[in-house]
Amino acid sequence: MSHWFQYFPTQFMWSQGMMSAIEMIPFGAAAMGEIDQVGQRLRERIGDNEAWCEEWAAMGAKMEARARAQAALGHSLTAGTYFLHAATYFGYGERYLHMGERKLQVYGSCLSNFAEGMKRRHPRAERVSVPYEGTTLPAWFMPAEGTGGKPAPTVVFFNGLDGTKEVGILYGGVALAERGINTLAIDGPGQGEALRLQGITGRYDSEVPAGAAFDYVAQRPDVDPARIAIMGISMGGYYAPRAAAMDPRFAACVAWGGHFDYHESWIRRRREIESGGTRVSAPYFHLLWVLGVPDMDAAMKKLEQFRLAGVAERISCPFLCVHGGNDTIVPVDYARRLFAAVGAQDKTLHVFDADEGGSEHCQGDNRILGATFVADWLADRLVKGRAIVG
Repeated sequence: MSHWFQYFPTQFMWSQGMMSAIEMIPFGAAAMGEIDQVGQRLRERIGDNEAWCEEWAAMGAKMEARARAQAALGHSLTAGTYFLHAATYFGYGERYLHMGERKLQVYGSCLSNFAEGMKRRHPRAERVSVPYEGTTLPAWFMPAEGTGGKPAPTVVFFNGLDGTKEVGILYGGVALAERGINTLAIDGPGQGEALRLQGITGRYDSEVPAGAAFDYVAQRPDVDPARIAIMGISMGGYYAPRAAAMDPRFAACVAWGGHFDYHESWIRRRREIESGGTRVSAPYFHLLWVLGVPDMDAAMKKLEQFRLAGVAERISCPFLCVHGGNDTIVPVDYARRLFAAVGAQDKTLHVFDADEGGSEHCQGDNRILGATFVADWLADRLVKGRAIVG
């Protein structure tokens, strides 16, 4: 029995995409009526990823035109709302396309609309570049509220296999800012802009980009370097624990979706794909692109290093893992295995069930539940200084 809303009952990946877009609504970056207009136009073209992009980009263009019209009238806040809507629709539109001119065009529209929207709706947030191995990684920094100018605790936030800093800074950063915590949402190797525009592919040793992000935020005057945490969502639920295990400078770690063995999870997913199934959240070619490999065999070989057995034991900072009890992408067993392995004394596992809500992958069926839970847990430790042991 399914425990989550499936807009397209016969198309798992598209339903995941619709659900993710819907969950941007609480963060002022989408509207149900607009999303449903796109969905209705796609009902006769289910599974056609070119059509998916076409309809989402059309709605993005409609919202961008509306934003520009409102800006011309001097309605800056309204314009900002529509720019953020446009960014969401362009961003979700490009996600299932192969790399190419059309993908880059639509993605570019996502970036430009997002910048315009943030300037108006979240004017204190800033686009920043994190020095990394002779180049930079792109990020958004959302400052804490109510700090009185004092250095604040900070969360370095990495997204997942196909997530981006644009969605992360909203569903991660807004709740944290309200609780007095800065957020650096970053496109790491193999993610978002770092992959699309810079060709930087993914790596198992996430402590390298995470350490670069730590170095960047630690030198900012608005950051307390003793209270820098790391958080990752979805595939980031591998990246963040790995970084916290290997870099003891992090004051806390959140796995928003627990990944104990990413290689093992892709053995299952590959079997699903090769048997003609659709229960994956991104096209298989996306994984090859992220890892910078030519085929699935090479991807599986590279993924052998993406494991936390023998690594998670080294985590000593406060640790949180949140997971959906009915996660259809990463079974809850992965979270339980990760939690059991983590060496920290102060460690928490919260599994959302269907009755509570948020029981799907990374609370994709009720993102605000996950966002507020992790923000409260981090605020308890980084702002209020409370540690809960055992």
